[in-house]
Amino acid sequence: MPGVQLTWLGHASFRIDSPGGKRIYLDPWLANPRCPAGEREPERIDILALTHGHSDHLGESIELGRRYLPRVVAIFELAYWLAGKGVRGADALAMNKGGTVDVDGIRFSMTHAIHSGGLVQEDNSIVYLGEPAGYVVEFENDTTIYFAGDTAVFGDMQILARAFDLDAAVLPIGDNFTMGPRQAAMALELLGVKRCVPAHYGTFPLLRGTPDELRRHAPDVEVLAPEPGETIEL
Repeated sequence: MPGVQLTWLGHASFRIDSPGGKRIYLDPWLANPRCPAGEREPERIDILALTHGHSDHLGESIELGRRYLPRVVAIFELAYWLAGKGVRGADALAMNKGGTVDVDGIRFSMTHAIHSGGLVQEDNSIVYLGEPAGYVVEFENDTTIYFAGDTAVFGDMQILARAFDLDAAVLPIGDNFTMGPRQAAMALELLGVKRCVPAHYGTFPLLRGTPDELRRHAPDVEVLAPEPGETIEL
């Protein structure tokens, strides 16, 4: 069975092709300035996974959900909001932190994240879409990857190291809105993983953390930093 094929689409957006042939989109903000033009129109989406309701993670989820009818993995409030926006069946797997859902043989366990999760409207009012979260995803070949979502480092990451046999972690490193490289290195120590894919950096000048900084702070970790549109195997 092949490995997990992970394609970075810029910012915090990923296309994931599972060993069993499922195509997953995580936080599909495909209009982000680093997403390659050829990646902005998906061929298919089997599973749509969302970490929280900020616009740079929600992205085009409403349009994509209506068009491709994927299985939706999201926290309760966000899942029901998407269903109310016409994403058919988005509430079928509505979940919360600590829970696990099995989607066609792929297990998504929702984890804590330290961040915020409201969607800013045109009049600057905010719609509450549930708390931010991350996921531990166990694929069909038992490869297990922690997708942290937007978060600061927090001590309970060590619980994830005890609860799961993690093969890799996808962590934000941009700073300002999430942890930067130094905190990400601390997170890797707590998680006990030796492979990391950085995300949520380089999109705007405020997101100043870099993979090279992470490498300096975590010299014993293999930092895999694909270019936007590049696919790596985990």
